[in-house]
Amino acid sequence: MGSIKTAILPVAGFGTRVLPMTKSIPKEMLPIVDRPALQIVVDEAFEAGIEHIVFITGRNKSAIEDYFDSAYELEDTLEKKNKIEIKEQLEKLRIPAGKSTFTRQQFPLGLGHAVWCGRAVVGNEPFAVLLPDVIIKAGKGCLAQMVEAYDNVGGNIIAVDAVPEEEVSKYGVIAPKSRDGKLIEMSGMVEKPPREDAPSNLKITGRYILQPEIFHLLEDQGPGAGNEIQLTDAMERLMKTQQFYAFEYEGQDFDCGSIPGYFEAVFAHAMDHPETKALVQALARKALS
Repeated sequence: MGSIKTAILPVAGFGTRVLPMTKSIPKEMLPIVDRPALQIVVDEAFEAGIEHIVFITGRNKSAIEDYFDSAYELEDTLEKKNKIEIKEQLEKLRIPAGKSTFTRQQFPLGLGHAVWCGRAVVGNEPFAVLLPDVIIKAGKGCLAQMVEAYDNVGGNIIAVDAVPEEEVSKYGVIAPKSRDGKLIEMSGMVEKPPREDAPSNLKITGRYILQPEIFHLLEDQGPGAGNEIQLTDAMERLMKTQQFYAFEYEGQDFDCGSIPGYFEAVFAHAMDHPETKALVQALARKALS
């Protein structure tokens, strides 16, 4: 399925916006009902036809690698206690051998630098980037929707969704050039513009399909906002020579890097989970009564 086979997941961040929860737990491993947030993003990648995931990690992130590995002692105990169904669930979550790579971002130099750290694994092929802070709840995964669009037009694709005009100053938004359904040809990007200067209300949402030439630009990309190497700066340079599209996907995104966004994600997924749906509805009715 699809033509994009490799995905980069930057998981090296400290999670400072959700402290103290992330003091000793990687932010990507915070639970969304019954599984880590990162599992939901990995599932989205594999649903889109991704065959290899490159995790860009940092210090104190070993829990991520352990989670996707086998856990012999636990699985053996479950089998001896005849808890076969739970054991099989865990086995399904394991990434098969050879389908993942963990590489270290040794210094927190920004998202652009984190993506650049995956260059040797990606090679000279188009690839996806999924920001694990962002969970997208959709019938058909956001990346799968994007890959379908990419197979028709090629180039570079950025996921976007519409926000109220009074909120555009909180986000990076795209400058549209022309539209064909959900696909929008781009002329640029603007980071957190004032409402009156915003070229659109379409915010960039943490999913990208990029051509490998981005790595050459990241190689010499200077520091940008926050004195970090920014992926958007390199994309703007690449936009001068390659086609860029925004894709307005179907679904709802949650910023799990913030406490309100994380709470919203837990609530939305609990409303769908068979073991918690009735409880959440009852609690909501009680709170509103």
